Amino acid sequence: MRSATEWYVRIMIRSTAPRCAWCGQKFANPGGPGRPARYCRRSHRQRAYESRRIAVERGLAPDEVLLTADAWQSIRDTLYTLEAAAQDATADAQIANSLVELRQVTLDLADTVSRAAALSAEPRAIGE
Repeated sequence: MRSATEWYVRIMIRSTAPRCAWCGQKFANPGGPGRPARYCRRSHRQRAYESRRIAVERGLAPDEVLLTADAWQSIRDTLYTLEAAAQDATADAQIANSLVELRQVTLDLADTVSRAAALSAEPRAIGE
């Protein structure tokens, strides 16, 4: 069994891993001198540059994004699934009679969250 300190250290290590500014995936920061890396690969840095340049040409604000209809539908479906899972978990937790049942509710909710976290709506440069 791991100590509470060991769990805390493991969580801190996971949370400090940088995420790619283009695709959102965690990556190992190479460290060293200079600015911290923002992208997991050079091609993602290039795609981000192209996307920013084209967004300026088309008059998009920095907080605006373009999505395909399929990507938007996938995001909406995933959010609906998460909402339903949270409601089910709340209802099941209120009627659970044992710790075993509560554990199963938690595992089911965690499984749904894991599947939602796997959703990939990787951005593309406009015009690809």
